[in-house]
Amino acid sequence: MSPIRFALFSCLLLPITTAFAQVPTPAPGSVQIRDQLERMAAAEAGAPRPRNQVSAQDLQAFYEQAGFEPLWNESGRLSALITELELIADDGLQPDDYAVEPLLKILANPARESAADPDEEPDPARSCEEILATHAYLQALTHLRYGKLDPEGVEPYWQFDGARTNPDVAAIGKLALEHIADLGTAFEQARPELAQYAALRKAFVTLRDKTAESGWPEVPGGPSLRAGETSERVPALRQRLGLGGYGRTEAPESADAAVFDPQLVDAVMRFQRDHGLEPDGVVGRATLNALNVPLAARVEQLKVNLERTRWFARRAVSDFVLVDVAGARISYFRDGESVWSARTQVGRPSRPTPLLRSEITHFTLNPTWTVPPTILREDKLPAIQADIGYLERNRFRVLDASGIQIPPEEIDWNHPGAINLRQDAGPGNALGQVVVRFPNPFSVYLHDTPSRGLFARDSRAFSSGCVRVEGAVSLVEQLLADRSEIGPERFQEMLASGRTRRVNLDRPIPILIGYWTASVTDEGRVGFRRDIYGHDRRVAAALAKHRALGSGKTACP
Repeated sequence: MSPIRFALFSCLLLPITTAFAQVPTPAPGSVQIRDQLERMAAAEAGAPRPRNQVSAQDLQAFYEQAGFEPLWNESGRLSALITELELIADDGLQPDDYAVEPLLKILANPARESAADPDEEPDPARSCEEILATHAYLQALTHLRYGKLDPEGVEPYWQFDGARTNPDVAAIGKLALEHIADLGTAFEQARPELAQYAALRKAFVTLRDKTAESGWPEVPGGPSLRAGETSERVPALRQRLGLGGYGRTEAPESADAAVFDPQLVDAVMRFQRDHGLEPDGVVGRATLNALNVPLAARVEQLKVNLERTRWFARRAVSDFVLVDVAGARISYFRDGESVWSARTQVGRPSRPTPLLRSEITHFTLNPTWTVPPTILREDKLPAIQADIGYLERNRFRVLDASGIQIPPEEIDWNHPGAINLRQDAGPGNALGQVVVRFPNPFSVYLHDTPSRGLFARDSRAFSSGCVRVEGAVSLVEQLLADRSEIGPERFQEMLASGRTRRVNLDRPIPILIGYWTASVTDEGRVGFRRDIYGHDRRVAAALAKHRALGSGKTACP
């Protein structure tokens, strides 16, 4: 039993012994609330405090601002709280985690409406009920603004400055008290002020309700479906895409519903674009697999990504570079609006791209590439052992630990020892023309690549952890124009020189490398991505396991 719940239970058993001096004749209910909060804080003292959880000290600070006056005796206020707590189901949160059932029992208790006899000792249960309602209120607001889980324990981000964005408990308390007479406003203002959050929330409600109705049909397996073909599988495809929001997919009255007509091909292509698939209009294996993911699984995916978006909102700034690893996309935001976007290639599952928050500080133009130890051992050595000419063809130099060049013929490539491979700048260099640098302990960066054809692939998770950026030169040009004195002409001159050089930004710009497997398009459709690193499963399991206030049990009668 948590310290707070234990204290709520004990409040019905322990006599009230503490009196507060310096407060002129406080109301009995206020004294009981203050006494009970002191007992709760004492029970909680020394216990580790989970992040994102409201503590007894938080409750004390809140009630101190409220003068320790009861807040839930006002007519209709407790009922309004229960309504808002039930509505957070639309945010992918569980109302039962916020004591809805116990609060409903309190609301239904006829004795609650009776006026207290001033000559009688105050009922300890009243203060218990009061604190329980406030605890649920503050906890729900905290989870809406900052997330239910501590991301550091589930999906940790490395932070370049070591800072962890802790919930601003004082701000939550201020919001809660400011809108105690208008709880709907308090809950709405606690939600992230991000268009993508509102869109994900709306999509979650739509698909959740659709799951309760009938779900969507499975498209039978078989050979790839192509434009103009006739198949008994086509009607199920029409129905599935129609339920997914892809417009009018039924065949014209004069046509055969089993024909894969142009209108249906267009719907398939829209579906493919939304799901990160090659938009060829062919229902092959990858497209069929995406179509047949159960609706309940997609609802769970949205729930996970709503939580991620709550985490993201606490880190959001107006100007930043965002890399979405699961979506294999990069965007540059200026004043909160995306002004540039491109495809990326990210780390394969065996060498995942790390999640992090850092600051872009400088670029390397016309970079050389020193091969990292893992890539040297696992990728380059086998190629060299098969053909030593690989080094010359790819313009690699062999260096000893001191950086002195060694002729390749002098190396025993079965036991090469402490060597480095360095690839010269220029055509074919693995890093292309530019590298985007930011502090991190993983030795990862963003960079250009000569392997541009790979950007057209459905799945683009095949790098060794760094992020290859389509149009990386354009991104660097924009960042330099916005945050340095170097204009486009000067930048192009430096690039054309072929000389390796470092170029600093006058003002660093934040970069966030995150992970989202669901998003909403400008047309309002939901797009999903594969969970390439298995992060969704961990977040979903933690959301299901973590309970806030518990359900069905309370110390209050």
